[in-house]
Amino acid sequence: MSNKNSSQLYQQALQFIPGGVNSPVRAFKGVGGNPLFFKAGEGAYLIDVDDNRYVDYVGAWGPLILGHRHQSVLQAIATQLEQGIAYGASTEAEVQIAEKICQLLPSVERVRLVTSGTEATMSAIRLARGYTRRDQIVKFEGCYHGHVDGLLVKAGSGALTLGEPDSLGVPKAYTELTHVLPFNDIEAVNKFFDARGDEIACVIVEPVAGNMNCVPPVPGFLEALRESCSRHGSVLIFDEVMTGFRVALGGAQAVYGVTPDLTTLGKVIGGGLPVGAFGGRQEIMELIAPSGGVYQAGTLSGSPLAVAAGLAMLELVSEPGFYSRLEARAGTLLRGLSERAAAARVPFTSNCAGGMFGCFFNTEENVSRFSQVMAGNLDHFQTFFHTMLDSGVYMAPSAYEAGFISAAHGEREIQLTLDAAEKAFNKIAS
Repeated sequence: MSNKNSSQLYQQALQFIPGGVNSPVRAFKGVGGNPLFFKAGEGAYLIDVDDNRYVDYVGAWGPLILGHRHQSVLQAIATQLEQGIAYGASTEAEVQIAEKICQLLPSVERVRLVTSGTEATMSAIRLARGYTRRDQIVKFEGCYHGHVDGLLVKAGSGALTLGEPDSLGVPKAYTELTHVLPFNDIEAVNKFFDARGDEIACVIVEPVAGNMNCVPPVPGFLEALRESCSRHGSVLIFDEVMTGFRVALGGAQAVYGVTPDLTTLGKVIGGGLPVGAFGGRQEIMELIAPSGGVYQAGTLSGSPLAVAAGLAMLELVSEPGFYSRLEARAGTLLRGLSERAAAARVPFTSNCAGGMFGCFFNTEENVSRFSQVMAGNLDHFQTFFHTMLDSGVYMAPSAYEAGFISAAHGEREIQLTLDAAEKAFNKIAS
């Protein structure tokens, strides 16, 4: 499989774009080699600039739940395109998608559209601070909530210590207001809130962690967050930028039966176009300008094109049985991967939440903690990634990113993937 054109484009990109990519997650630093450049998508497949076809398990990092170039989504975009690209003013479609989101998500009574997931989490935290009149927040190790200064934080020396900046350019003063706790550690949560709970404006968490691969919550974890926040008057924020309308029609909050105070969204609600949103309880949301004193604004918020695509996407995923079919396909894929890993005697574990999944080269049967994710065999993952790529399967170029299956993945695509995986596991074992 030739990658000549991708290699040439990458060298050209290095001359004009830092690192040759416009987002670090696209780089191949975690697996070695040069990133691929793509020119088209079709159903479950991506096509690169060398005309190689790959079964795609990245799906633009989640939003392409229907697959590439779904005709209903394309038609919605084309119809809107004929009427205009942007107005910088309100549209009927904004009202329609807001109503749809409020109907589908248990926690959302009012919603504000923005242009990205990062903007959604930033705004939700500002709103929580304005509502509680408190400054300090809690996040969890291994969870990513966008490139906001106060959220680019790594754990300090202990569970009850303040975080440290995780990026150059982030003043330590920003992160001194952020506490980092271990994900899925109920005892650590209870201990922290017993000591500091009355100082905390909000807790922000991915209900299913998707940025340390795919790690669902252990039983009782989300419930513990809900109870602690309610007891101390803190705002519970579910970052469902990745899981919202991905793991279920009602998001992860519907799957696990825990209702946050605020929810952040992105990905699917734009149908693949840039978009974000945050919403929640009316009494909190009414503090957002112009209703209240918490300022938030966005010139291109509620992009007509993104809203049109999102409405088309939400209509289709609302059809009965959509998510059960998606989850069944993911289950078939992961069972097949586990069987082939076992046959090759390669340590392998997987997690799944709806159409979102994770693969771990770990000796432990259950991966539920950040430390376990970090203990995975990176050499095995690199071999697996490149063997799959050479066999026409495109997975996230990082051991710490989740995979996504779409409605366009059928028996043929799954079988192709499993055949490639058999080669990969045998290569690892040799």
